[in-house]
Parts: sequence; C-alpha cells; structure tokens
Amino acid sequence: MTIEKVSEEDVSQLLSIYAPYVEKTAISFEYEIPSLEEFRGRIRDISSKFPYIKAVIDGEIVGYAYATTFKGRKAYDWSVETTVYVREDCKRGGVGRKLYDVLEKSLKDMGILNVNACIAYLDGDRTDDNLTNDSCRFHEKMGYRIVGIFHDSGYKFGKWYDMIWMEKMLGEHNDKPGAVRFGEWDID
Repeated sequence: MTIEKVSEEDVSQLLSIYAPYVEKTAISFEYEIPSLEEFRGRIRDISSKFPYIKAVIDGEIVGYAYATTFKGRKAYDWSVETTVYVREDCKRGGVGRKLYDVLEKSLKDMGILNVNACIAYLDGDRTDDNLTNDSCRFHEKMGYRIVGIFHDSGYKFGKWYDMIWMEKMLGEHNDKPGAVRFGEWDID
C-alpha cells in the first residue's frame, strides 16, 4: 500500500468509494451522491489548503482521507476536521490507520495542533442497519476522545441519529503558536 496525494483525476474512484456511504449508511449525512463535477470541486478546494490523500494498492484507490477547515474564523486556524473513507471490501485491513498516520503527520508539519472528527453515533444499546459505532471505535484507537454528543441532530432513512465530536491534540499549545502554513503540505 502506498499513500499518495489525491488529484482531480481520481474523482471517479473516490466517488465510487464514497457513494455507498451516502446510499446505505448514516455515516454520511448527505442524501444524494454528489456529481463528478461537484466532487472534483471539493477535491480542488480542499487540497489547495489541506492534505487530501489516497491509499493505493495494485494501482487501485482503496481509501482516502483529508482535513478541512474546522470553523471559518482566524482563531480556529490551528484546528481542523478530519475525514476518512475506506472502500467497503478493504475495511479492517489497516487502510484507515495508515491514511490517518500520514494525514496527522502532514497536518502537524503544517502547524495544526487540534484534529476533530464529527461522527454519526448510536447512543446506548441501539442497533441500526445503517450505522455502527465502528467509526467511533476507530478514532478511539487512533487516540481521539469524545468531547461532545449532539442528540438527534441528523435525520436520514426515516430515523434520527446522534452526532459526536472527537478530538486529538497533535502538538503543544502555548502563548505564541506559529502560523499555520496553509497550502504547504506534503507527504513523506
């Protein structure tokens, strides 16, 4: 497996990974699969500022991850929201972990201190055909912790879903944080 930068030419493969999350799960709160053009625009916008990376095995993309603006105010510059999607037949094979390891290193090198994840969540003993708490467990294994629960905040498939915020600190917080180097990211 190699980790590489995503390009706009990857749009079809990335969208084919993402589509089942929209169609079959409450992991994505989107109702409709974005068009190729809309998804291409997302790639262009995100990768101009933050890491947008893919995992490749035998020439095929098997997962991708990226970071986006956490909030659009200057004081939040050191915080991002992270996202990872893995192809359905490649889950639990270390793809997500490898993507997040590289993503977090790239973000830290840019000067990012906080990574946050917004995750659909089943509270208590609930079970659901469209959602498990695997994403929460994955993020916990990656060192994230739950910092907030928003109840009944997403409606999909005729049901209400909770949402959790999880966070992880990548660096030390001091009185004079260095400037974040937006658009200056690379992968090793």
